[in-house]
Amino acid sequence: MTETESPQSTVPATAWGYGLATVAEDGTVLDTWFPAPLLGSLPVGRDRWIVPASVSELAGADPRRAVRLETVTIEIDLASPPAGTSDAYLRLHLLSHLLVRPNSINLDGIFGHLPVVVWTNAGPMLPADFDRLRPALQRAGIHAGGVDKFPPLLNYVTPDRVRIADASRVRLGAYLSPGTTVMHEGFVNFNAGTLGVSMVEGRISQGVVVGNGADIGGGASIMGTLSGGGTERVRIGERALLGANSGIGISIGDDSVVEAGLYVTAGTKVSLPDRPRTADGRMQTMKAVELSGVPNLLFRRNSMSGAVEVLARSGNGIVLNDQLHA
Repeated sequence: MTETESPQSTVPATAWGYGLATVAEDGTVLDTWFPAPLLGSLPVGRDRWIVPASVSELAGADPRRAVRLETVTIEIDLASPPAGTSDAYLRLHLLSHLLVRPNSINLDGIFGHLPVVVWTNAGPMLPADFDRLRPALQRAGIHAGGVDKFPPLLNYVTPDRVRIADASRVRLGAYLSPGTTVMHEGFVNFNAGTLGVSMVEGRISQGVVVGNGADIGGGASIMGTLSGGGTERVRIGERALLGANSGIGISIGDDSVVEAGLYVTAGTKVSLPDRPRTADGRMQTMKAVELSGVPNLLFRRNSMSGAVEVLARSGNGIVLNDQLHA
């Protein structure tokens, strides 16, 4: 474990927190903010109905958005699926507060507990209420930033020593370790992120974790478990590089490089030019999935034949610019 990684290795069975829920006029819970979520059980003797003044003083109606803000105190079982909107939001907060790592808690069915809302600069609203109140909202300087189930991370959590150039491209539930830089075209989904100092100029999909010192190049794409419907968890090794506009559907080992513009899926047939030839003189080949997670490899496309080749590398991988990650 690097010094920038979270020390959390064993996740407790429960978590709890005081929160502030946004509730629409029809009773729909739109979101819940947990300023200081905690692992473990609600302390014995703690009155769940008495919340800190810093939270309770924010409660009340907001007629501009047709919502009211209510205090909540919840305790959840992290091994069981989310049981409601506030439960789901607490799990996302735990990830973004670096209290639990991606893929370590149960998020099954989380989409079903997150309503589609209009994310405004004053907070979430039901889409129907936004349409109905649009003229008044415009006069009040309230405008929409998106319509989605997941909100931007920075609406709820400010990660320690992390740079995010475009707040709309990092979702709540992203796990960003200190020293991470997410540039304008970078994207980080929920239940995914960086385990150390990393440069993110490409896409980190749900379930993907990126090792310390890695660089996700501009326009690079990492296949997650949502869009493809698969269960394979992709990991990017330490000091690895995904070149600009490259893509992967397998794990990349420590100190490995994927050439710019090359997309490697599990089924990609790769040639191995630095291995002994077969008995009939042909170059050895295999599916890329057989090299998933193997360190010190270079994935490239032969500019003459067009074949995808994998060669062994020696030494350490890329070195990030310290001035960009201080």
